[in-house]
Amino acid sequence: MALEHALLVALSERPASGLELTHRFEKSLGFFWHATHQQIYRVLARMEADGWVTVEVVEQEGRPDKRVHTPSAAGRRVLAEWLAEPMPMETFRSDVAVKLRGASYGDRARLAAHLHDLRADHATRLAHYEQMEREQFPEPDGLAGAALDQWLVLRGGIRMERFWIDWFTDYLQAHEMSEAPA
Repeated sequence: MALEHALLVALSERPASGLELTHRFEKSLGFFWHATHQQIYRVLARMEADGWVTVEVVEQEGRPDKRVHTPSAAGRRVLAEWLAEPMPMETFRSDVAVKLRGASYGDRARLAAHLHDLRADHATRLAHYEQMEREQFPEPDGLAGAALDQWLVLRGGIRMERFWIDWFTDYLQAHEMSEAPA
């Protein structure tokens, strides 16, 4: 996936200026596709030059004009074609997994301390996702279309965070038990 596709999805949900898009990206798509503010602006400019987005200039009082981006017909076609492409199986490339496997060859106590911190970070993100679910999707049974897709992706994020927490907990508990005096 290219950043262009993620931006086309976000702009299809709601047209936005670069700044608005950056803020929205940080609160949604950014959880699983990271992009800096500069990358978003650079890609938006390229998408405009390629005809994938149209730009409406909105005058603002006391501030620079705002440029609101919307997918063009060509951009909607590019997005539809990309969505129709087969998806490769997600690859799992993880420094954590390699470090856990190699922990016997280094300082396991230091690694465990880092793992406790990572588990806490994932617990914080899980709490954030669960709060988002409560606030944005209080009654998911009636969802359809884009709202259903958004909720299902959020549910995937919740499950992913639970995976990390469970895996790290399993690892830490197993080693605590194996090191406990008999």
